[in-house]
Amino acid sequence: MAANNNIHGNTESAQSNIAPPAKQPLHPAKAVDSQSVLKRLQSELMALMMSGDSGISAFPEEDNIFFWKGTITGSKDTVFEGTEYKLSLSFPNDYPFKPPKVKFETTCFHPNFDVHGNICLDILQDKWSSAYDVRTILLSIQSLLGGTSLEKALNLNLNALSCLFSFLFLFLTSSFFFVTI
Repeated sequence: MAANNNIHGNTESAQSNIAPPAKQPLHPAKAVDSQSVLKRLQSELMALMMSGDSGISAFPEEDNIFFWKGTITGSKDTVFEGTEYKLSLSFPNDYPFKPPKVKFETTCFHPNFDVHGNICLDILQDKWSSAYDVRTILLSIQSLLGGTSLEKALNLNLNALSCLFSFLFLFLTSSFFFVTI
């Protein structure tokens, strides 16, 4: 009968041989996560500083590695060439499994950035991967400055103007081509 109780785990003797599971407070798991996030961000900071990429930089704000200030300079041969833009980056506790919140602090007139500094970039939303890092984010935003993604525009007024100018350009170039033939 005692053996039968052991199979079902109902006896005290069966439990006395097995150590009870340690009760863990809820916060140490978060502390471990925070430590791994801290190490990841420190590693990304070093990699960014060593990369030598021109036109991008970012550093932790004061003594909080979860909040960074960054800069992006518009790429050569774009309308944004040489213009420096300030960004804020806020990293969640579960980074890199969730993307950071990135916003323009400097006003930027672009269809993929709204008046509040929000950025429409798929890798900061539904296409995020833990393989991405701060360098990838900054280079992607810098690249986005050089072009537009009209399908996902945040600033609809600028989107409409951009579409209008694109249409006007196509109309004028096709008209010119037609007249010269």
